[in-house]
Amino acid sequence: MGRFLFRRMYFAVFSMIAATLIVFGLSRAAGDPLLLYAQQGGGYGLTPEQKKLIEEYLGLDKPLAIQYLVWIGNAARGNLGETLLDRTKVSKLISDKLGATVQLAIAAWVFAAVTGIPLGVLSATRRGGFWDYLGRSLALFGQALPQFWIGIMLIVIFAVQLDWLPATGRGYPEDPFLDRVKHFILPTFTLGWLGSATYLRLTRSSMLEVLDSEFVKLARSKGAPNNSVIWKHAFKNALIAPITYSSLFLASFITGATVVELVFSWPGIGRLALTAVTNNDFALLTGIVLFFAGAYIFFNFVADVLYAVIDPRIRL
Repeated sequence: MGRFLFRRMYFAVFSMIAATLIVFGLSRAAGDPLLLYAQQGGGYGLTPEQKKLIEEYLGLDKPLAIQYLVWIGNAARGNLGETLLDRTKVSKLISDKLGATVQLAIAAWVFAAVTGIPLGVLSATRRGGFWDYLGRSLALFGQALPQFWIGIMLIVIFAVQLDWLPATGRGYPEDPFLDRVKHFILPTFTLGWLGSATYLRLTRSSMLEVLDSEFVKLARSKGAPNNSVIWKHAFKNALIAPITYSSLFLASFITGATVVELVFSWPGIGRLALTAVTNNDFALLTGIVLFFAGAYIFFNFVADVLYAVIDPRIRL
């Protein structure tokens, strides 16, 4: 187990270093951040002296290698720099928006697991029947339909036509609890729909494999009740894949909620990332992308550890 953990940690550190190089390189290739301080094609601009002073202040006058080392050293200490426009600390902006994104991600994760896993079991145990075809159809549509379309359709139906649920926003802390919950329903369903379909397909395929195994056939031959065979013998072994992928699902919900946050005006990191791209704010953008990369690498490491704990064969 120790050698396995060391290999996975080594891979995680290597992946993180590669991610920082890619993020830093892309941020410098995106465009000149000094354009934020000057208008092109007329209006006021920057004199050469002003441009030089700003470059020195931002550290853009140094070689790229030195800029990278300074940036990665500051990032390791939790200092992701300041935004170019209002000089707000990037780490503070991310921490302020992180709560909304994590809450939405956890809600979508729970929704995906609670709906996808039982439907996967039902589809596998009713193979070739109505419930199987229904589950497979839901999984197909869940993975094929784009999130922005699902979100817009839900807003049109449940917020505009029926007026049952709010269309946008997260609500306010002083709002009643039920009103705040209503704000979560549509974005949670939109974000968790793909995860539910993936859970369904994973659970169904795992259950079908386990149900055809020898120990399940032995349990049936001994006269074990069908429910006992399904839930006590088959289901416990079929959960290996869904459990190990759960951390990756949560990571994907945290890092992939940008579209959903834009559709529902959710005040999370995804909307903050769009602001950084629009303003060509490389400091804010690199901080957000670095956070996303770090979160995904961390949850990938957690998934590897869970897999090794559940299935000892993977440690070899």
